[in-house]
Amino acid sequence: MTATDGVAATSTREKTTTKANTAEAARKASLYGDHEKVYPRYVNGPFRRLKTIANWVLLSIFFVGPWLRWDRGPNAPDQAILIDMPDRKAYFFAIEIWPQEVYYLTGILVLLSIILFFATALLGRVWCGFACFQTVFTDIFVTIERAIEGERADRMRLDRGRLTVRKVGLKAMKNAAWLAVAFLVGLGFVLYFGNAPTLVMDIVTLQAGAAPYGTIAVVGGFCFLLAGYAREQVCIYMCPYARFQSAMVDDESLIVTYEAWRGEPRGKARKTEDFSQRGHCVDCTLCYQVCPTGVDIRKGTQLACIGCGLCADACDSIMDRFNLPRGLVRFDSVKNQARRARGEDVSIRWLRPRTLIYITALVVAIAVMTTAFVTRSRLEVNVLAERSPLYVQLSDGSIRNGYTVKILNMERTDTTFTVAVEDLPQATMDIVGHETVPGDAATARLPVTGDSVGTFRVYVSAPPEALDGAATPFRFRIENPATGEAVNQSANFNAPAR
Repeated sequence: MTATDGVAATSTREKTTTKANTAEAARKASLYGDHEKVYPRYVNGPFRRLKTIANWVLLSIFFVGPWLRWDRGPNAPDQAILIDMPDRKAYFFAIEIWPQEVYYLTGILVLLSIILFFATALLGRVWCGFACFQTVFTDIFVTIERAIEGERADRMRLDRGRLTVRKVGLKAMKNAAWLAVAFLVGLGFVLYFGNAPTLVMDIVTLQAGAAPYGTIAVVGGFCFLLAGYAREQVCIYMCPYARFQSAMVDDESLIVTYEAWRGEPRGKARKTEDFSQRGHCVDCTLCYQVCPTGVDIRKGTQLACIGCGLCADACDSIMDRFNLPRGLVRFDSVKNQARRARGEDVSIRWLRPRTLIYITALVVAIAVMTTAFVTRSRLEVNVLAERSPLYVQLSDGSIRNGYTVKILNMERTDTTFTVAVEDLPQATMDIVGHETVPGDAATARLPVTGDSVGTFRVYVSAPPEALDGAATPFRFRIENPATGEAVNQSANFNAPAR
């Protein structure tokens, strides 16, 4: 080989090495790391018990809700909580919501948002840790996984081990159990949209339509994927609340904290070791192992922390083992942690400007919602003017306009409404299929069955001299004589231009 060939080979090797080093440097500098599966370890303690109680309460509400009954009278659904899509109504015990009252849903969402912000200002991400549906179902799925595959170390060995018949069997059993829970979740959701006993029988006997099965598949499928496989990734990457919750807490909000001033310097220790010259943290990593989102709380407050407090349970169990004071990891405020580090007295300020603002907003929202609901009308009226033709001139010279009047009777009893034409002198009214009041040609009584819409074809006539021109404003007055509730609906009377 010539000297030239040797130089070329050396140059090629240097280029290859440079490319490899560049690729390695780029990999290390990447902003995105490989996903590491979280294997939460079980721990016992007050926060774990509180989570378990919250899970049972919330799951009971979810699954029992559709089976509660509420007597609304004859020909009315007796399911206490129901979203009746065919009839376009929603029921919540004694409350009945019609489609045009969907703004109540907006009010409820605003109210719940304020409550969430208020709770966050007081206790951080307490909603995420104990009440979020993702947290609840993930906890259920992890419990099933633990029961089938074993504790944290067993699950880690199983996943890292080679593919065996046992591994396939355990994974199949786990996924089958997850699918069963996901199906029940989808079924529970569907039962809010139909009569629960009837709908269950239809689904079991394969007599239900495509909509129930499709809804079960979608809701149950997302439950299976998000709670079974996505888990903490939903809390960290998908949930918007994780992004803006930091703006709702301050240095006096109670969040999960680590007493670094007391725990550092950390290190392994024996039970007989003297802790007077070292930190109380024995670096057991149990706080990290029990975290459902894989957070090491010793690194400080992090976006992924959902505030469940399981790390506090784990740390307290270790402190008990070493006869050290509890509370190395605890729910506390940043301000209190600074006070503890200085040896000062600590306190909790529940009432402060931020929380007072939320309390005020909450009171106002509740007052507005309550007032709107208590004073809401049980009578809705819609008047549509005939456009072709705009008017008709009768043989006696008077002008006639046609209207479609729709009366929504939101009461469950049949009601006869009084309909009158006002602010249009010398007007008369003709209603297809109904008579006007004797002696008053501008007034009629129209029957509407309970819980339905009555549609009437109404013709209003007036002499030209009573009109202001091409369009004369007037109004229909519709009144419920039984309750005295009345609605005035404005309309225009069209005529030839003078």
